[in-house]
Amino acid sequence: MGAEDLERLATAAYMLGHDDEYLGVLERAHHAHLEAGEPVRAVRCAFWLGMNLLLRGEPGRSGGWLGRAQRLLDREGRDCAERGYVLLPAVVQHAAAERYDAAYDAASEAAAIGERFGEADLLALALHEQGNALAQQGRIEEGFGLVDEAMLAVVGGELSPIVTGLLYCSVIDRCQQAYALRRAQEWTAALTRWCEEQPDMVAFTGRCLVHRAEIMQLHGAWEDALREATRAGTRLNRAAGQALYRQAELHRLRGEYASAEEAYRSASRCGTEPQPGLALLRLAQGHGEAAAAAIRRVAAETTERLDRVRLLPASIEIMLAVGDVGAAQAACRELEELAPAVASGMLDAQVAHVRGAVDLAAGDPRAALAALRRAAAAWQELEAPHEAARVRVLVGQACRALGDEDSASLELETARAVFAELGAAPDVARVDALTGSGAGSDAHGLSPRELQVLRLVAAGATNKAIAAELVLSERTIDRHVSNIFAKLGASSRSAATAYAYRHQLV
Repeated sequence: MGAEDLERLATAAYMLGHDDEYLGVLERAHHAHLEAGEPVRAVRCAFWLGMNLLLRGEPGRSGGWLGRAQRLLDREGRDCAERGYVLLPAVVQHAAAERYDAAYDAASEAAAIGERFGEADLLALALHEQGNALAQQGRIEEGFGLVDEAMLAVVGGELSPIVTGLLYCSVIDRCQQAYALRRAQEWTAALTRWCEEQPDMVAFTGRCLVHRAEIMQLHGAWEDALREATRAGTRLNRAAGQALYRQAELHRLRGEYASAEEAYRSASRCGTEPQPGLALLRLAQGHGEAAAAAIRRVAAETTERLDRVRLLPASIEIMLAVGDVGAAQAACRELEELAPAVASGMLDAQVAHVRGAVDLAAGDPRAALAALRRAAAAWQELEAPHEAARVRVLVGQACRALGDEDSASLELETARAVFAELGAAPDVARVDALTGSGAGSDAHGLSPRELQVLRLVAAGATNKAIAAELVLSERTIDRHVSNIFAKLGASSRSAATAYAYRHQLV
């Protein structure tokens, strides 16, 4: 088989998800080009070998192939498109080290080479990396302008299959990290169409399904989202960690804590950071201090702007739950400072949401209502029913704090109906605890107040948080929890929660 046919075979192996075969055949193509006296074509094979090994986390072999590519180019001593390709690993390394100016400069040089030689793959890859470097510096719209330009070649069918798939997945990842929901939906729909046109393809379908699951989750189609995330985990190892994390998130929201725990741990084994989801699970299980310790640890280790934006809402939720209003206020201020650079409607909704929650916890329900009304409108516009319902719970609490019990009841009832339709069992339990409703005829010996406390325990609230919500002393809540344990024969909050779900007390 000749060198060009070997390259085609390697591409087919990649698209079918046979990574090791892809590398082996591409190495054969490299040597075949050398034997045929075509060292520049051999350079391109060496580049792709090096890049794939770099992305697989094998720096030794990657460095060897990239070094060989550079040596062959130096020996040839002529200008060619391949000189642009060998700049791309440096772009990746600069970006990983947060040297975004250097990453932008190297990508700009590669783009100029790609344009000079009419090399569509190289130009699109370089434009994409330029855009990423700008976005990482907070120049979001300018960066997305370059990314969108690169994507024109993608959707126009101008690029090779591997580069097409890589750019689809990378741009959707970037959109979601930057909270550019509309763009993420647009490119995910395009990626889905591309995948459906090639039913035998495996290489990018896993990531496509993960992205689809995330969007479905936001829009409230949780059953469909779980199905897509489960399919994603079976299609491609590279997407397995992300798919498992998404499954864990959905299980957590539905109150399926054992399944969520298993999925978070499996995601971690695949190399995916299980936070902040795992910390939120600990909170839901009633382990507030463990949740707080975990989120503090990961926040201290996270310095990149967009990663912090992703963590801060969870951090605020956990700090409020454990009663550390000061820490929640500090995290809220940081999020408000970071948000303008991202310029996202979805992030604006989150900022208003957490600002309302923080103001409410700080004892200012009027200020909370102003922020929460903005958040509710934004989540409605984004068609995010779960987030909108969570805001309505806070609105109900703010109305109650202001003495407007009728409005509070309406908000809580509406939120409960949405939670019930979604299958968000912990949220249903929390609303029932706030309203004192939902008890069955057999309360298992618990008083109405104890049922109320149990539902909040099942929703993951700490004793301190329950005391604040029910306007009781923490000592009173301690006594109620002890009585609940005694009456149910439970030895822990997790056991009491399991009992409550098993006997339909929540």
